[in-house]
Amino acid sequence: MGHDTATPGRIRGLRGCVVVPSILVATFAVADFLIPEGFDAPGRGAVLREARVVTEAGRLAWSRLARRGACGRRAAYAGHAPPRDVDPVVLVPGFMAGDASLSALARALREQGHRTYRSHIRANVGCTVRAADELESRLESVAARRGRRVTVVGHSLGGLLARGLAVRRPDLVSGIVTLGSPMLAPGAHHAALTRSLDALVRLSRAGVPGLMALECVAGECARASFEQSRAPVPPTVSFTAVYSRRDGIVDWRACVDPLAIAVEVRSSHLGMVVAPASIRAVVAAVGAGRPGAGRAGAGRARAGHTGSGSSR
Repeated sequence: MGHDTATPGRIRGLRGCVVVPSILVATFAVADFLIPEGFDAPGRGAVLREARVVTEAGRLAWSRLARRGACGRRAAYAGHAPPRDVDPVVLVPGFMAGDASLSALARALREQGHRTYRSHIRANVGCTVRAADELESRLESVAARRGRRVTVVGHSLGGLLARGLAVRRPDLVSGIVTLGSPMLAPGAHHAALTRSLDALVRLSRAGVPGLMALECVAGECARASFEQSRAPVPPTVSFTAVYSRRDGIVDWRACVDPLAIAVEVRSSHLGMVVAPASIRAVVAAVGAGRPGAGRAGAGRARAGHTGSGSSR
């Protein structure tokens, strides 16, 4: 994609005016089609609820210390249960995050005998179409290695990628679990996130490679990703959507896909990857699969109705 022609602008400094390309000072809006009627961005003060992530991480650390004290030293396999006959799990990070952000979730799943794999996303800041293609290749690799389909757990933007791939490649995906993923209205997010997107677009137009471009947030690239993530999920793919009414980053209503089994937790948006309640919800959803259901030629039926649950 070529760079747009920039019109010079001026920034006044201590020694007069400095001419700079307007691409470095312009502001871009998220496309209207990404915020369907009935959804809205959280209020400016909602982001303050995200401070709970510190408490949520502290609760997780405390619970681990208490469990370690009760059980003594961990076993050789990092204290985890023996691997079970279940589908491998690939974890996909949210916007601007990398695989390391999901380490607590991965550990909890391994403790239950699940084999977890990273997405190989160091920072989720690039084109979503390209990210989906790269994630598809990763799933192909894991599926070939384990000889069975893969369960995908995605936080925020990672959940949108997971849902799109479940539609595109049900032969690779046995189930998805989304965490605070605004699938119904990807643009219904806090102004702070909009500013982050704006910064990526400006840097991309300035020539920095590997970042979201204008097409990714307001053009055909964004439309293609959104339409794919809204297509019906095949009945052979299980689908659980974890959400929180305390979400300070996205409109929680956009996270409740009518095709999914909805599970409500008490958590901040950022805290969904460390809050004990959301981790328990993910472990339960991933563990609900039948042993061997994801093997080649086998299907996994998703509940025919939208469920609702609560994990505290």
